[in-house]
Amino acid sequence: MRPIRHLTTSLALALIAGSACAQQAQDGDREARLKAALEAPRPIEAVSSPWIEDLTWMEVRDAIADGATTAIIPTGGIEQNGPYLTTGKHNVILEGVCPALVQELGDALCAPIVGFVPEGSIEPPSGMMHFPGTISVREETFVALISDIASSLRQHGFETIVLLGDSGGNQSGLKTAADTLNAQWEEGTGRALYLEAFYEPGWTDTEKYTAEVLGVSEGEREGLHDDIWVTAMMMATDPETVRHAQRLEKGLASINGVDISDKEATAELGRKMIAFRASHAAKAIRAALAEE
Repeated sequence: MRPIRHLTTSLALALIAGSACAQQAQDGDREARLKAALEAPRPIEAVSSPWIEDLTWMEVRDAIADGATTAIIPTGGIEQNGPYLTTGKHNVILEGVCPALVQELGDALCAPIVGFVPEGSIEPPSGMMHFPGTISVREETFVALISDIASSLRQHGFETIVLLGDSGGNQSGLKTAADTLNAQWEEGTGRALYLEAFYEPGWTDTEKYTAEVLGVSEGEREGLHDDIWVTAMMMATDPETVRHAQRLEKGLASINGVDISDKEATAELGRKMIAFRASHAAKAIRAALAEE
């Protein structure tokens, strides 16, 4: 019986070895096919867009290879903004600012706007969560989401990941995410930059610019989560997001003493604010990178 047992064992070992070799060959084939796919040339001309989500993966790959190694992760929110502005106020503003910032930098692309941010405790509700339509996430959820997005971008070759927030509630989570990522990533393999200046003094400087350069200042505030700066920048993207037509009909086309009845003039005001914010942010990014 021993010879048979030895023969059986030998056959089993041979089968295992053969199976291992076959698996290695299959793995090698898969790796070769993946490498070929990743290096394949585009079959058509590239389309240009500041938004990663509007590009094909090949267009993103080639943009990175051509020097677009900065990725911007813009964060907005879904919250109450008074009776006229849509809940996506910050997201709408970022739709205008991000492309302008990409143009200012010249070597960047924008990730999709992150609209789910901390807006207060959910149960029991606090802050904005008292108002229907507001969507909130826990701070740790927000930090984890931003960290995963940034890590994904780094994996694909982006070297500088800029984290910015248009809302005050986003700032602490963005800083935590940036600090954590920079501690985890090996030096020289990518950096996360929390752009605090985008929010402050970004907003304050925009208000000063609007008053001192554009000659537009607010009067008495109406007590709404709304002002001429957000209204004008939103109108530059889409006047419907401030319910412009409906306000005109009711004689309510003003905010804090500033008339917005002239749709094109107000949108142009918003475009100038957007250009200023983009330039302001680009300078802050360059200054931060120069210090490293």
